[in-house]
Amino acid sequence: MRTGDQVVQDLPWRWDVQGKIFLIGGLGYLFDAWDVALNGFLTPLLGLEFDLSPGERGYVATANLIGMAVGAITWGSIADRLGRKRAFSITLMIFALFSVLGAFSPTYSIFLLLRFLAGFGLGGCIPVDYAIVGEFSPRAVRGKVLTALDLFWPIGATLAGLSAWALLEVEHNWRVMLGIMVLPALLTFWVRRGIPESPIYLAKVGREAEAREIIDRLVVETGATPEPYEIKPPVAQARVSGVVAASRQLRTIWGQLPMITFMAWMLFVSIMVVYYAALSWLPTLLRDAGATFTVAFLGSTIMSAIGIVGCALSAVLVDITGRKWLLGVSASLGSVALVGIGCTIDVPGAALIAIGIFGFVIQVAIPVLYAYIAEIYPTEVRASGFAWASSMSRIATGLAPIVFSAWAFPTLGLVNTFLVLMGAVFVAVAVMAKFGPETKGMELDAVVEDVDTAVPAPARAGALD
Repeated sequence: MRTGDQVVQDLPWRWDVQGKIFLIGGLGYLFDAWDVALNGFLTPLLGLEFDLSPGERGYVATANLIGMAVGAITWGSIADRLGRKRAFSITLMIFALFSVLGAFSPTYSIFLLLRFLAGFGLGGCIPVDYAIVGEFSPRAVRGKVLTALDLFWPIGATLAGLSAWALLEVEHNWRVMLGIMVLPALLTFWVRRGIPESPIYLAKVGREAEAREIIDRLVVETGATPEPYEIKPPVAQARVSGVVAASRQLRTIWGQLPMITFMAWMLFVSIMVVYYAALSWLPTLLRDAGATFTVAFLGSTIMSAIGIVGCALSAVLVDITGRKWLLGVSASLGSVALVGIGCTIDVPGAALIAIGIFGFVIQVAIPVLYAYIAEIYPTEVRASGFAWASSMSRIATGLAPIVFSAWAFPTLGLVNTFLVLMGAVFVAVAVMAKFGPETKGMELDAVVEDVDTAVPAPARAGALD
């Protein structure tokens, strides 16, 4: 007899069933992108208002991204313990509250504190969104669905650029930019209340009656043929605090899945630092090269807008080529394109071409990265395993603006700094090629069985006690 997990993963895809969850999850991801992309536009504006040095301006992105790193770790563990649905909604409310307060910041220090707290809320969106969307998606289209989820990122980043450009001449422009972003986020919070809890999660934590109710409803709503199934009893787990749970999850993913975790962290950190190097600093770099605010803001917006096409192509190719090949090629080309931006930054026409190429290629890579990492961890630690990898990239990208402005750019120069980042991506791709499993078409929780360093499922579950 098949399990409830297998029934859910073999259901036909229906836009009015799983598609609704995909769209709601995508909206939360859109605001994550909007918020992160806005850092790049806020940096030069805050530099003028508060008379900041280049090093001080780096803290705009740092405060927000470090907050996201802490939030991703915290909310990933909470989602694995208390459920996807509850964490799904709370994260967005925390983000909205502190974003509104940030718009009224009287000093730069208070602004940084509130941006950290807003990031703490929003940092939980990505791991929770990917966990719940992945667990509702049929395995036949799961890679395509998780990859398509990333389409909301360049849309959100493009909206950030367009709103920043439109509000550039408005009095208190950066404050209005923060306030505008919150309004649709509140609407998304309201819509999110209607999503069900993940039945795969409910089954894993022993809430069998609730899991069966949702699975049976999904079978009816998708038009699948009803069949008997079993819900395996969960392994008992002691209830612990969030900090203790997070530390246990960290020990588990490194103790039981070291190669998967090493690979996931390398891929996340190297690829996302390359992306955020452009996203956070491109408006400032273009301004320093002599461009007007309007040109600098539009150049960054072009990068995000072209990325929409890259995301769409990624969703089409991911189940054709497989995850590893597409991720390896696109990530490598994206890092090369970043070096191209550094080489042409003083030549406006050439720089815009390089920016467009980078925006397209890097957004082919990032959706595959998120889909791949969401698939390689077992259900017991999927949200937290993904969250820890995401958090390491948030910490790295949060510290990068300070390192770039205070040391790398003045010492190495722009091009050499980008060459170092390119080398890091090449190393991460080589590690994936050697040790990473291919997840195309595989059942969730079956992927790790193909990795030599993985342990059998009962041992993995027991490690969480």
